[in-house]
Amino acid sequence: MASGRYVAYFRVSTGKQGRSGLGLDAQRQTVLDRLNGGEWAISGEFTEIESGRVSHRPELEKALAYCRVMGAKLIVANVSRLTRNPDFMSRLVEAGVEVEFCDLPKVEGPVGTFMLRQMLSVAELEAGMIAERTRKALAAAKARGVKLGGDRGNLATDGAKGRAISKAVRQEQSQRRSSDLSGIIAQIKAEGAVSLREIAKGLNDRGIPTARGGEWSAVQVSRVLGRVEN
Repeated sequence: MASGRYVAYFRVSTGKQGRSGLGLDAQRQTVLDRLNGGEWAISGEFTEIESGRVSHRPELEKALAYCRVMGAKLIVANVSRLTRNPDFMSRLVEAGVEVEFCDLPKVEGPVGTFMLRQMLSVAELEAGMIAERTRKALAAAKARGVKLGGDRGNLATDGAKGRAISKAVRQEQSQRRSSDLSGIIAQIKAEGAVSLREIAKGLNDRGIPTARGGEWSAVQVSRVLGRVEN
């Protein structure tokens, strides 16, 4: 049985299907059948109504952003809903979100990430095979007595570069999370929240955790808004 938080993504191909519910009800039932009881919660639902030839899917982007801020998995009824265009699979790989397809065996963690990447391109597997061959070649060279590695005399410089890269990665992650939250904060404001404290309450009421898993305060909301506006 499933557990945890999920965000459901549904897609119907035409406006007529969207209005009639044709196909949408079946997708929703497929998701419920997959979850099959357990301690889980659907934190949000996003429905795309579009032609299969349209390359821009704003609801998918919203769903991925909501997954990140909620710490939830994206669940999709059918793998074909996302894989008809490789660009969409690329977005999933880069989104940093776990994805579960109801018509595929349930896989999680590293195996799930691996499968997702394989659906994007066999090139990911080829890159891994090249890396493995390189490691084996280096191990063989070391066994023959070949000295591996470069000059170790600049450890301080290398360490400073590493710290700078690490800081840049953290800043990028923080900026992306702030961008993910901006739409939700806009909704909270539209519902009447004015002060930072009211916005923080709106985020807490929705069950959205801070980056460290705690509850929101006015100060934290101010920092997010500052990053979004800059």
